[in-house]
Amino acid sequence: MDSAITNKEDKLFRWVLVLAMLTIGYNIAEGVVATYFGLEDEALTLFGFGADSFIETISAIGVSRMVYRIRKKPDTEKGPFEILALKITAYCFYSLGLVLVLSAIYSVIQGHQPVSSAAGVIIAIISIFTMWALVYAKISLGKKLNSSPIIADARCNLVCLYMSVVLLVASGLWWLFRIPYIDVVGSLALVYFALKEGKEALEKAKGIHSCSC
Repeated sequence: MDSAITNKEDKLFRWVLVLAMLTIGYNIAEGVVATYFGLEDEALTLFGFGADSFIETISAIGVSRMVYRIRKKPDTEKGPFEILALKITAYCFYSLGLVLVLSAIYSVIQGHQPVSSAAGVIIAIISIFTMWALVYAKISLGKKLNSSPIIADARCNLVCLYMSVVLLVASGLWWLFRIPYIDVVGSLALVYFALKEGKEALEKAKGIHSCSC
């Protein structure tokens, strides 16, 4: 990418920033709704999904700062704010994974099952369509800007979509068939993605440009 950007590229960068702001706003709203119903319905997978949305908000703020930096100075490296945001994101994901594992063990010991999973199904469906639209738009803009960092971060947002699918499957199976401990299985699947995202965030903070998702 050249050291200076054209007017057309500047407009595209504005759209990338708009999408980043939409991602932040959506994650906050989704986190509030999902954690509320997760606690209300005693659904561990839904609660974990909501907690993940708050962590994704921290990540999205860091990405917004990255886009702003690239827009102003395309050839610069990550600043202290971006690195700090990545580290906080990583440790939050690791903490979420630990909490979900301990909660899953407790649920099995207590024989606990969700009160309801209807909210999980609805939230998952909305999230799948929203995340797909955001990822598609971000990758499209990243290709037009020939920006590998923007494309890489857009593709990493696919993890949010995968988590939504996990939530939909776990909630849907409990809603339809009352399969015992399917909520625990769903929460443990979220642990896998949480640890994966935590590892990738730390790698990015250290300057390792990878996104295996």
